[in-house]
Amino acid sequence: MSINISVLSHLSDAQTEEVTQLAFAAAAVDEMAPLSEHVLIHLHHGGDDADEHLIASNETGKIIGYLHLDQTDVVAGSVVEVVVHPDFRRNGVGRALVESAMAKSNDPRMRLWAHGELTSAYTLAAKLGFAKARELWQMRRSLFAPLPKASDSLEVSIRAFQLGHDESEWLALNSRVFADHPEQGRMSEQDLAIRMSEAWFDPAGFLIATRNVGGKETIVGYHWTKVHGGAGGHGHSEIGEIYVLGIAPEERGSGLAKLLSIRGLEHLRGLGLPAAMLYVDADNSAAIGLYESLGFAHWDTDVMFKRAQA
Repeated sequence: MSINISVLSHLSDAQTEEVTQLAFAAAAVDEMAPLSEHVLIHLHHGGDDADEHLIASNETGKIIGYLHLDQTDVVAGSVVEVVVHPDFRRNGVGRALVESAMAKSNDPRMRLWAHGELTSAYTLAAKLGFAKARELWQMRRSLFAPLPKASDSLEVSIRAFQLGHDESEWLALNSRVFADHPEQGRMSEQDLAIRMSEAWFDPAGFLIATRNVGGKETIVGYHWTKVHGGAGGHGHSEIGEIYVLGIAPEERGSGLAKLLSIRGLEHLRGLGLPAAMLYVDADNSAAIGLYESLGFAHWDTDVMFKRAQA
């Protein structure tokens, strides 16, 4: 099979739609979104000037593979994510896309995300000189099963996020909570606005915990839930998600994380959703312990491979 690779700074509306449908087709087969939310947002909103889109086409011009090359992180290096249409796998499409990205970026620090711990991903990574550098667990639990009880004696109020009021204070707290996180801690005002413009955003599912500190209502924690899949996108069945859970450093160990988690899961169950999921770094034992206490279990693993430097 002949494979043609094109490197583009921007995709046309028609190309964006074709890539989106390609990703949906892969998700329907794998029951796993092949591209991260970060990439999907870039597809929907135009991305950054440093983005590159690599598309693989066959002899008829049909897009059979897509690779997103993000070169915005000048410290950690470039990142790629790739998806191949299920009908055209095992034909060298993925390898051709990654090799083209390697040539394009010429970055010895390049990182490659694989969504789902697939043997094919390990094989491709090894052939191209990448080694596993990070694991991101996906955990799930049924929302039909009973939820744990949580104490309400923490002297906090829990309410929905207030648009036009909470943004600045939330961003400041989020930056403190995730100061060492490679993605979440860098969220900007624009990043937040883009996410709130997405069809899935619902302020009722963005729970804010406040405490009276010196006579002022202060945000001390939050649980941002998300509903994705189904008719709304991603190409897989509808599911709820613990999207972001953050607790002020001074509140850790107080039980607030468990309380917020349960209130968010109650919200998702109230929407009639059958299950909930979340992502957590595999080496974050404290967070994994919390989620296991809430009935979550390891479901699958996203793996980041890093290019071995000579």
